[in-house]
Amino acid sequence: MISTRLGAAVLAAVAALAAVPATAAPQREHWVDTWAAAPQSGHGGIPFIPDAKPFADQTLREVVHPGTDGTRARVRLANTFGEHPLVIGAARLAKRTSGSAVDTGSARALTFGGRQTITVPVGAEVLSDPVDLRVSAGADLAVDLYLPQDTGVPTQHFDARQTSYVAAGNQVGAANLTAASTTTSWFFLSDVEVSTQRPTEAVVAFGDSITDGTGSTVDANRRWPNYLADRLAGRGLSVLDEGIAGNRLLHDIVGPNGLARFDRDVLTKPGARYAVVLIGINDIGLPGTADRPQEGITVDQLVQGYQQLVARGHEHGLRVYGATLTAIAGSGYDKPANEAKRQQVNAWLRSTAGHRDGFDGVVDFDAATRDAAQPSRINPAFDSGDHLHPNDAGYRAMAQAIDTRWFR
Repeated sequence: MISTRLGAAVLAAVAALAAVPATAAPQREHWVDTWAAAPQSGHGGIPFIPDAKPFADQTLREVVHPGTDGTRARVRLANTFGEHPLVIGAARLAKRTSGSAVDTGSARALTFGGRQTITVPVGAEVLSDPVDLRVSAGADLAVDLYLPQDTGVPTQHFDARQTSYVAAGNQVGAANLTAASTTTSWFFLSDVEVSTQRPTEAVVAFGDSITDGTGSTVDANRRWPNYLADRLAGRGLSVLDEGIAGNRLLHDIVGPNGLARFDRDVLTKPGARYAVVLIGINDIGLPGTADRPQEGITVDQLVQGYQQLVARGHEHGLRVYGATLTAIAGSGYDKPANEAKRQQVNAWLRSTAGHRDGFDGVVDFDAATRDAAQPSRINPAFDSGDHLHPNDAGYRAMAQAIDTRWFR
């Protein structure tokens, strides 16, 4: 009799659980990067990048350009290359209006585990608690960081192509910063993530200065990843720029080499589903111009490096696309041996796209930007002036050359 009653009770409990509506189950938020910048050391590494100066009792107001909409937001701070622990005294996120001015009604205090302050160990990153803030693609945000103690030479992203602001004391949340100086680098800030109402995937642009946007107009958001984001608007895709000016695939010089940073700057990005890789011209050209002959590379070594990126991307479920190396004639890299390597690399890229050991597809940036009359030179209409980096029109042409059907 007891067992019969027990069995009936169990059946009743199971029936009650089955009657609970499916919507009662908690749903996980879908997070995706809406903006990102690859961290690099504050020690420049080559003559045209000076060492960054430490901060102490100062407020940074860093301006970023979101790539996708969201209803909640959080930021990631990086002390990746710090000399000692980084103390964040206060932080805030707001919508930027113009210059260093923000909409104070939109400002949200950022906390870390519920606390306004945090110490970031050397080599570490921290993620803020989410805040309710409606983020719109293309509408600038401002991230305030108060740095009460000497930071040492900071982790940075040198060639931001975006004006940010530095002011004395704690001015976090001020409508407009008082007596602020300007900088065109980002410091400590590596990501802004948003919670999206529908699943959104990220396209990660990975490369060197030509992906970073060197030669494009400051504050105009005219890098080729920006133009690609414009083309993909409304398709549930975010485009992240993980270029570093001067970066190489196989050797350190400005930022860690591409093979070393690929996991952090591509594979771990929230929502990452695709990567477009444009890197290698500095591997070919810099050993001669930077007096590092021992770091000269062969075409086979560069190809092997590409194959590693493809294999590691596939291992994490990403589709990985390559890009041909653009023209160098007339630039500091213009040497017959360098041009021969560039042509050989491009021939491999064009011939192996979609093959087992090659990229899933290849965009021909070389063909899109070269001078038809002198193919070893960049088209004069696309030349920023140094015969190596495109201008705004050149970056637009690069984005137009990408097959958007890659991103399903």
